[in-house]
Amino acid sequence: MAVTILAIESSCDDTSAAVIRDGYILSNLIAGQDIHVSYGGVVPELASRAHQANIVPVVDQALKKAEADPADINAVSFTQGPGLLGSLLVGTSFAKGFALARNIPLIEVNHLQAHVLVHFILAKDGKNRLPDFPFLCLLVSGGHTRLIVMKSHLEMEIIGNTIDDAAGEAFDKCGKLMDLPYPAGPMIDKLAAQGNKKAFVFAKPRVKHLDFSFSGLKTSFLYFLRDRLKEDQQFIEKNKADLCASLQETIVSILISKLVKASQMTGIREIGIAGGVSANSGLRNGLVREASRREWNLYIPPFSYTTDNAAMIGITGYYKYLRGEFASQDVAPQAS
Repeated sequence: MAVTILAIESSCDDTSAAVIRDGYILSNLIAGQDIHVSYGGVVPELASRAHQANIVPVVDQALKKAEADPADINAVSFTQGPGLLGSLLVGTSFAKGFALARNIPLIEVNHLQAHVLVHFILAKDGKNRLPDFPFLCLLVSGGHTRLIVMKSHLEMEIIGNTIDDAAGEAFDKCGKLMDLPYPAGPMIDKLAAQGNKKAFVFAKPRVKHLDFSFSGLKTSFLYFLRDRLKEDQQFIEKNKADLCASLQETIVSILISKLVKASQMTGIREIGIAGGVSANSGLRNGLVREASRREWNLYIPPFSYTTDNAAMIGITGYYKYLRGEFASQDVAPQAS
């Protein structure tokens, strides 16, 4: 008998719903919130209000695109956390209501674990290349930078973490210093393609073991711009492409060097990336070169699965369904 999961993702500012059947994604819809651009970052109260307006139409369209009736759904999976509490409450409440009305299981999903499991989503065309276990994944986004060893679909061990800021946050905050729109990461990536990545040198943190730190890089970038602007008020505009290229090269080199070290320490050659920053072309290209040099089996997610999306919640929910890992109606969202 087929297992069909309705998945809900509402951890931050994207309202997403997906339908997954036996590991295959039938639909995956996302409603973004452009209102945050003018504020230079996500405003939690505005995000939760937008989720309330978006959740019903997004789920309705996801079911229609999947050609699925509510009666076809065997369980509802939702993001329990981490994320913004108000945003999580909207998704959690909807999932509870849907599950209660249909008398079907409710499945809570960890947002970070779900990012890694995008590598196990099955494609309809049958061109499926799935990692073997153990699988080493670099999860890199606006809120998290972690090295994770997946021992099975639902068993993970965090072997490296950021001790302060995440890589995506470094991209966004340095981009803000250059007056780039939020989120700055995609624009930095675009401008970097036109610049010289060796033009400027920024500080790289010296962090023990497999942990990360990006606060020092942000400070280095801030002071560098401050000193150059004293000499020339047009410095940023004249050198924006080179600044973006040099900044991206610094962040990418930090990420790849830690991933290489983790592979050497664990002996794992099944290597992947996940999270919003995994869409960065500099990181992708750098990893392809590294994989060729070190004979890794490299797994890079499609762009549609790099940002927050319900498909990743659905595939995680599917594997939890198979193990009978269900939540009760009193389950609560967890912001951290």
